[in-house]
Amino acid sequence: MSRTTRAIVTLAVVITALLTLAALVLFQMSSSDQDKQAAAEVSTVEDNSHRLQEADNPDAPVFVEFLDFECEACGAAYPVIEDLREQYAGKVTFVVRYFPLPGHRNSRNAAHAVEAAARQDALEPMYQLMFETQASWGESQDDRSELFRSYAERLGLDLDQYDRDVASDSVAQRVQQDYDAAIALDLSGTPSFFIDDEPLQPQSLQDMTDAIDAAIARR
Repeated sequence: MSRTTRAIVTLAVVITALLTLAALVLFQMSSSDQDKQAAAEVSTVEDNSHRLQEADNPDAPVFVEFLDFECEACGAAYPVIEDLREQYAGKVTFVVRYFPLPGHRNSRNAAHAVEAAARQDALEPMYQLMFETQASWGESQDDRSELFRSYAERLGLDLDQYDRDVASDSVAQRVQQDYDAAIALDLSGTPSFFIDDEPLQPQSLQDMTDAIDAAIARR
């Protein structure tokens, strides 16, 4: 093979490699853009998202928490959120969404129990019970569904309806809807907070109140 022929072959190989690399880069950029677009199309609040507390003004800021009832960090955040709800009553809408992490044995069972309670207008008291008793069942490797049923009984719920709901596809799908939204938003842990669709990663209570105050001031 002559030197000229070898040069032509080498050039052809280089061009082919560059074109392949360019195609790969464009594909990755396109995939990344599609992922970002998909995340942008997912709202942190849906029409059926659970409002723990509604603001007086429909245009008020919306504080959203994606949570796992078995998550210790969520348990630690719970009294803080309760204080914020009291401090900003009437000024901010507080929304909770389910994000049961697969590493927790009873997180999805707990979410199903809370959703079943919500079908009987008992979302808030069941939500509170889950966190207030978390130390007694969290991290258990046993199925604690019967314990959660006892909470429904303690709250005076219709147990026949609770039993139907907690085992239903409808409740499972409702919990999965929130879980899928969390994944689409690229969340990896709990608790994950948002204010008006903007992620919030507070290092202190002051960070949370500052962000909420700023959202109120923008109205």
